[in-house]
Amino acid sequence: MGHGVLGAMALHLWALILLGLAGVGARPRQLDVFCSNTELNHLAVDTESGEVYVGAVNTLYQLSAELRLRQQAATGPALDNKKCTPPIEASQCHEAVSTNNVNQLLLLDSPRGRVVECGSLFKGICALRALSNISVRLFYEDGSGEKSFVASNDEHVATVGLVSTAGPGGERLLFVGKGNGPHDNGIIVSTRLLDRTEGREAFEAYTDHTTYKTGYLSTSSQQYVAAFEDGRYVFFVFNQQDKHPARNRTLLARMCKQDPSYYSYVEMELRCHAAAHTPAPAFGTCLAASVAVPSPGAGRVLYTAFSRDSRGGGGGPQAGLCLFPLDEIHAKMEATRNACYTGSREAGRDAFYKPFHGEILCGGHMSGASESFPCGSEHLPYPLGSHNGLTATAVLQRGGLNLTAVTVTAEEGHTIAFLGTSDGRILKVYLAPNGTSTEYGSILVELNRKVKQDLVLSADRASLYAMTQDKVFRLPVQECLGFSTCLQCRDSQDPYCGWCVIEGRCTRRTACPRAEETGHWLWSQDGSCVAVTSAQPQNMSRRAQGEVQLTVSPLPALTVDDELLCLFGGSQHPARVEGDSVICNSPSSVPSTPPGQDHVAVTVELHFRRGDVFLASHQYLFYDCREAASLAQHLPCISCTSSRWTCQWDLRYRECREASPSPEDGIVRAHMEETCPQFLTPSPRVIPMNHETDVTFQGKNLELVKGSLLVGSELLKFEALVTSQEPGSFLFRTPKLSHDANETLPLHLYVKSFGKNIDSKLQVTLYNCSFGRGDCSLCLAADTAYQCVWCAGQGKCVYQALCSNATSDCPPPVISRIQPETGPLAGGIRVTILGSNLGVRADDVERVTVAGRNCAFEPDQYSVSTRIVCVIEAAEEPLRGGVEVEVNGKRGHSPPHVQFTYQQPQPLHVNPKQGPQAGGTMLTISGMYLDTGCREDVRVTLNRVPCNVTEFGPHLKCVTGPQPTLGEVALEVSYGGSHVPSPGVTFTYRENPVLRTFEPLRSFASGGRSISVTGQGFSLIQRFSMVVIAEPLQSWRRRREAGAPQPTVVVGTEYVLHNDTKVVFLSPAVPDEPEAYNLTALVQMDGHQVLLRTEAGAFEYVADPTFVNFTGGVKKQVNKLIHAQGTNLNKAMTLQEAEAFVGAERCIMKTLTETDLYCEPPEVQPPPKRRQKRDTTHNLPEFIVKFGSREWVLGRVEYDTRVSDVPLSLILPLVIVPMVVVIAVSVYCYWRKSQQAEREYEKIRSQLEGLEESVRDRCKKEFTDLMIEMEDQSSDVHEAGIPVLDYKTYTDRVFFLLSKDGSKDVMVTGQLDIPEARRPVVEQALYQFSNLLNSKSFLVNFIHTLENQREFSARAKVYFASLLTVALHGKLEYYTDIMRTLFLELMEQYVVAKNPKLMLRRSETVVERMLSNWMSICLYQYLKDSAGEPLYKLFKAIKHQVEKGPVDAVQKKAKYTLNDTGLLGDDVEYTPLTVSVIVQDEGVDAVPVKVLNCDTISQVKEKVIDQVYRTLPCSRWPKAESVVLEWRPGSTAQILSDLDLTSQREGRWRRINTLMHYNVRDGATLLLSKVGVSQQPEDSQQDLPGERHALLEEENRVWHLVRPADEVDEGRCKRGSVKEKERTKAITEIYLTRLLSVKGTLQQFVDNFFQSVLAPGLAVPPAVKYFFDFLDEQAEKHDIKDEDTIHIWKTNSLPLRFWVNILKNPHFIFDVHVPEVVDASLSVIAQTFMDACTRTEHKLSRDSPSNKLLYAKEISAYKKMVEDYYKGIRQMVQVSDQDMNTHLAEISRAHTDSLNTLVALHQLYQYTQKYYDQIVNALEEDPAAQKMQLAFRLQQIAAALENKVTDL
Repeated sequence: MGHGVLGAMALHLWALILLGLAGVGARPRQLDVFCSNTELNHLAVDTESGEVYVGAVNTLYQLSAELRLRQQAATGPALDNKKCTPPIEASQCHEAVSTNNVNQLLLLDSPRGRVVECGSLFKGICALRALSNISVRLFYEDGSGEKSFVASNDEHVATVGLVSTAGPGGERLLFVGKGNGPHDNGIIVSTRLLDRTEGREAFEAYTDHTTYKTGYLSTSSQQYVAAFEDGRYVFFVFNQQDKHPARNRTLLARMCKQDPSYYSYVEMELRCHAAAHTPAPAFGTCLAASVAVPSPGAGRVLYTAFSRDSRGGGGGPQAGLCLFPLDEIHAKMEATRNACYTGSREAGRDAFYKPFHGEILCGGHMSGASESFPCGSEHLPYPLGSHNGLTATAVLQRGGLNLTAVTVTAEEGHTIAFLGTSDGRILKVYLAPNGTSTEYGSILVELNRKVKQDLVLSADRASLYAMTQDKVFRLPVQECLGFSTCLQCRDSQDPYCGWCVIEGRCTRRTACPRAEETGHWLWSQDGSCVAVTSAQPQNMSRRAQGEVQLTVSPLPALTVDDELLCLFGGSQHPARVEGDSVICNSPSSVPSTPPGQDHVAVTVELHFRRGDVFLASHQYLFYDCREAASLAQHLPCISCTSSRWTCQWDLRYRECREASPSPEDGIVRAHMEETCPQFLTPSPRVIPMNHETDVTFQGKNLELVKGSLLVGSELLKFEALVTSQEPGSFLFRTPKLSHDANETLPLHLYVKSFGKNIDSKLQVTLYNCSFGRGDCSLCLAADTAYQCVWCAGQGKCVYQALCSNATSDCPPPVISRIQPETGPLAGGIRVTILGSNLGVRADDVERVTVAGRNCAFEPDQYSVSTRIVCVIEAAEEPLRGGVEVEVNGKRGHSPPHVQFTYQQPQPLHVNPKQGPQAGGTMLTISGMYLDTGCREDVRVTLNRVPCNVTEFGPHLKCVTGPQPTLGEVALEVSYGGSHVPSPGVTFTYRENPVLRTFEPLRSFASGGRSISVTGQGFSLIQRFSMVVIAEPLQSWRRRREAGAPQPTVVVGTEYVLHNDTKVVFLSPAVPDEPEAYNLTALVQMDGHQVLLRTEAGAFEYVADPTFVNFTGGVKKQVNKLIHAQGTNLNKAMTLQEAEAFVGAERCIMKTLTETDLYCEPPEVQPPPKRRQKRDTTHNLPEFIVKFGSREWVLGRVEYDTRVSDVPLSLILPLVIVPMVVVIAVSVYCYWRKSQQAEREYEKIRSQLEGLEESVRDRCKKEFTDLMIEMEDQSSDVHEAGIPVLDYKTYTDRVFFLLSKDGSKDVMVTGQLDIPEARRPVVEQALYQFSNLLNSKSFLVNFIHTLENQREFSARAKVYFASLLTVALHGKLEYYTDIMRTLFLELMEQYVVAKNPKLMLRRSETVVERMLSNWMSICLYQYLKDSAGEPLYKLFKAIKHQVEKGPVDAVQKKAKYTLNDTGLLGDDVEYTPLTVSVIVQDEGVDAVPVKVLNCDTISQVKEKVIDQVYRTLPCSRWPKAESVVLEWRPGSTAQILSDLDLTSQREGRWRRINTLMHYNVRDGATLLLSKVGVSQQPEDSQQDLPGERHALLEEENRVWHLVRPADEVDEGRCKRGSVKEKERTKAITEIYLTRLLSVKGTLQQFVDNFFQSVLAPGLAVPPAVKYFFDFLDEQAEKHDIKDEDTIHIWKTNSLPLRFWVNILKNPHFIFDVHVPEVVDASLSVIAQTFMDACTRTEHKLSRDSPSNKLLYAKEISAYKKMVEDYYKGIRQMVQVSDQDMNTHLAEISRAHTDSLNTLVALHQLYQYTQKYYDQIVNALEEDPAAQKMQLAFRLQQIAAALENKVTDL
């Protein structure tokens, strides 16, 4: 009920809010809204019932079509962890916490009346619910394991799907596509059951193969967008982020519904390009997709909304809408399949790829394969990806936002798209048939809240359901009825709407009753309305009566019942229709004519009589001739006759009237204004003031003008009588007129006769000579037409007739002041001389001097009488003097106070001394006389770059410009173009400041947030500012009719400079709707501008938050936290920055979330900021929230003033005093106890110290040696690195090194004995043979046939399996499938025989060897990355430890070993030596090598080679027998060898030479050289290449350290007594304690290796998990409950089959040589590893093997490690077939090219040839093989290779 109440309460509120936000011009509408408490995820609509289903976090809602809550169901939260497998039990999943359930999938299965819903909880399992009541759960199972994991359990990874059937009447299936989160099962595409079928539950995979996975346990790069079906196919749209190269691709995948094996899977790229004229790149990411039929009969189209993020280049995101017809998609995909199947293999490698990692093998199939197998086949390449996809051009583009949702519908054959945006709007777009688009409207859903992807039409398609973060809205698809007029309807451009003429309203076509008739429904996009296009007559006199014929277009088809009415003025009468014209009668009364006009417009309306429906209207004009005559002043006749009406002028009555049809006398007809009586051409046209002037003028057309005439002016209130001179000529005299406000005054004079105006064109100008002419020169400069003279007697300028003593000789010039008063010695500056009588014209100025120096006059700057400008010349020294001018021979001198000074400016200092290279630094220049001249004369430059002078005075200030180079430059100052000396005044340009980071990244629009900018070089800067450029987005400009956003620049100047690397700005306020602008923020640092953008992103503004005012305006406060609510509170604000106040005191912030703010108020109620006198409520303190610059007053706070029952002064003593007493007593008791314990401890310690001292001495030395040895091992390994073999060498050694030919096997050498001429034929045939092997039916028959042959030995099976592994390496997933099939058969045999424990014990079958090879392949990378290092360190540690002590070169026994049989039985004395070895001809320094004096020369050589060449892999080392070791103790040289003439002899026994034999001492220098380099002494008599063969000769029996016990002396009795032999054995076993020492030394390395191999978790290779799960499943299937059996299977398949092999043979994986003595110790560790993997308990006794005794203590821990390992693997997330296939495909792609695949096929074919008949018979007996004609294909291959038998 809670959600329902919430939704109901929110409904009205949101409707009101949306009305306010809808924008200018929007019409009020009631919106249905549903609000959720949690975020919404998915929405679906039932097309039958119209009900709406919404999936939200933790809740599902079932709503009515009007969004009223019907049912709801809770789906979370629940105890879960993404890593744990359901069902979740706290005891098993310790990391489990309460977790929200995000709805990942919500689909309707209407035919079955159910809802499919999947959440993010419990690995994405799903449930079925009843469509009629979503709270009823029909199916839910959380214990089925991975097979029921459908959706992604990562809420950020999208899941899409659809419910359909595989065929008509088939079972209901769920097709799912999803990305892969970090803890997902990796499945990308899957087909799921929705009903229990054949032992499979709902939501399990349709078959074992109906899933595709991405790389094993790697976060997938796929993000799915949509799923849809078309005919037999299902499609998925998804984005894939490629890593190499890094780019996003939008892919469209298609597969058949009836394809359980996904043979039909094809994917290709969809590209959406911007319009051709746009330079921007293609859109990169698809955000939404929808499929629709654009118009009836047309094919379906895929509509996709693409996005391109343009942050790097500015401008914000870009969005585009692209269309892909499904017909084109199908055609392209079929062409892709056909090209792959029938094209060449080489071309296919570039054009095609294998989705989900891997390579595709195209080509080699017959034409028509794509048509014959429309859903693919096992033998055809699959899955198939094509680089050649479809490209479309965007039909719609938008900037500054993303399109987040799209749905398309059709209305009357017109296509309409509704597009959701990232800023919370729905765009309405009409998609025209020609490929263009028009955005005709938008709906604001919720500002700044993204419209989610599920944008769904209602069942009746009349409404649209849109979803934001927590709200669902029902929006009408059209609002035609809201347009009240046809113009509004037309201008809406809404394709749904048209004007229904007969009803006079805007409707959909279906709502207009006569829409099918011509002209009755006018579609908005056609842009037409019924209108009156013309009228006849066009106008009419207001005094006339008659008919008006109106032409109407388009006139709808009318019937006899469609009677029209004319509403003309105030009258109404029936209209008459004739063709496309309607005839109305003029109105009986016409409204009066408005003042200042000569006509009035009267509306004529046409209505349908039925319903009084408006049809059209027209403004008809009625003119008034009487008013026409008064429009032009003083020109009644001309104004009358020149009007656009048919008006004429009556000369007799002097009035304007309507024209009469017949000619009359005394009439000036219309448009014959030239015949009007009129007066014109006055003379003179200029009249002086204050003087009576005679004015003559002309008249014409005056025949009917009688009586006297008067001329006058209404402005100057005069009238004068006109006298007639000759005919047509008249005269009048003006009175003395005056007007002092202006120099001139234009006058339009009227002419009257008998009180009525006659047209007058008499226009004259009145002028005043005295105005503005205060001196003689100005007076004489006046226009000669004015006849002004300088009257000496009056001392002023007057009209010449008013002066009796006019003069043309002006007084001498007068100088009043000069500018400037100073100048530089170099001259060159302008001096302006101001005064009077400075001449009438420029030519009057004859000479100018300044301070006695000539000044060059500049005529261009001259102003009559008042100003002379000249350029001064240079002066040799400073001087001061007056100014003199000579005008027309008369001189004028400046008065004493007006003097000019020559002086020398001298800049001395500049501050600051340095600034940024970009300029903008304000320099202050100080010195002497810097204010010389004026500001315009001074120019400052720095290395020829101007410094703009801003202040002029005793100190100059200028702003530097940008400088191209860095460094110190001289500052130059010039006055008047001449430089003045400024020695030593320099300025240094430094590198511009660098901006590195800034935080925070955003601000609210109101600004005021502290933006901390860090960088370097800020101390150079004088002025900082934060500038925001706001450019309105085009999309917003179009949507707003009024108040459109304007471009603006905001500058924030508030900042604090902390140091050279940090400055903090307060963000400036920007316009209220930041989303309406493209906002670019930058930092201005003097002249340097830097965009406020880093790798973290650009600075951005968000809309201000909104707060909810306190209910009733008062918050009842009980002295606890104050809670304020709002939206977007933390979008650009943190808890530390936010401020809140209660009255005048601070409220301490505690919590700030998106919607809530909590703060702790002062303990005592503070006073309000503004106290009110009367209202007690207002005397409560206000609660104010301040975010940056903006404050919100949410109401007032009322404290709880109730008095506590017990005062605080009483509470404190009662509580604190008893507490202090208790603490004191406890401390005293503890002190007593501790004293007693300390005394007892001292007594015991003294006893232990004695014991400890005795043990310490013995252990100290051994422990120190042990740690040093282990550190030496680790450092050696780290220095040299790990020489891991490449993949090919590794597989060669594992697969073929143990074969009969060993390293010379043809698979290792890769050499085929085939003539070059035959090679292409053979290779082609072998490729066909490879295709045949890729047929499962053939290969299984092939293997069974071979195994049935008696002569097919175990060794042959092993070799055959290895060949098969190499041959099928390119398709390891197929190899695995074959192995599984054979394994199931093998298991069936052992289970039937009742001895399952024996399975996998030996490699007696092909499949068992295939398993070994499979493990070797799958664990190579794991060996290389993880387990290899501890194994290599273990090997090196053993080798190093063994070689530290004596090693008998003959008996292969060592003092330090783990193997008792390899233990040296005697205590041999030896001394460690360090010799310096020089390698001849290699020029390297001497290398120190540690050896033993008891080492043979060969042993020394091996240690020397090991040390000298330690940085090279072992395979590149020289052999010991190929080098010579030479010792040079002095001047002589001694070649060292194992056997020579100096060797000791005892009978037939010779002792091998050692360093001790040659007396080589510590520090000796040895020379290492290749054979033949050194000159050998002739007497050495040694056969170097064969010097070791003497050790094998019987007649020369040799020994090294110990002679064999039964052959110590030939002379003794060889029989010996039993007692003596036992005594010898006992003496040998004395040294067994050495094993413990070696074991202790190596223990850390052994443990590390065991832990790396037996550590469960993410490190477990997928193959291990996959195969162990397979064994568990088979055990369960065969009802094997015995855990020992399963344990044995796992042990035999992995530890014994792989790890023991690698452990005993390190040279399989590393490039190393393993000596026998090292191999003996490795065998002991390998045996220990085997013992740890068995469950059998070993009972130890004195007779137990020493190696078992050696690790007796550790074996139990190792066994537990194995048990935990197996258990941990069982609990891991399952690795299914597809998961494993993807991992195998990666291996195939990475390594197949390096293997000898062709050689393997060649070798395999030999088995085919050998058993050809048997194989053909088996194929012919197999129905499946018969269907695929496998025997025939084999015969074709054999025929192709027939001539090749001998070659083979």
